[in-house]
Amino acid sequence: MAEIGLAERECVACTSDDEPLEGEEITELYEQLDTDVWTVVDEHHLEGDYEFEDFRDALEFTKEIGELAEAEWHHPDIHLSWGSVRVEMWTHKIDGLFETDFVMAARMDRIYESYRPDDE
Repeated sequence: MAEIGLAERECVACTSDDEPLEGEEITELYEQLDTDVWTVVDEHHLEGDYEFEDFRDALEFTKEIGELAEAEWHHPDIHLSWGSVRVEMWTHKIDGLFETDFVMAARMDRIYESYRPDDE
């Protein structure tokens, strides 16, 4: 049976008893993301930089990922500027990374696919 892709996994909320991910756990999940977009910072949070051809596309993408965040009740910091969107994400309850952060990042990558120019 094929493994479920990261974007298809359920977003499971952590509890205050959960520990942040570390080391190999982070690496295994990170390698399933668009590593041209995402960076793991100090094993604490993810930073994603999405590029667009104009402000309108960046704004529309921001709206889409905002709706995703609201639906999953997992809210990243989103920075919108002309032609780019930067996303910073971690699980505040445990002050670090949890699988849900990577699931959300993978879902954002999937949304971004519709904004990529055809020649990429």
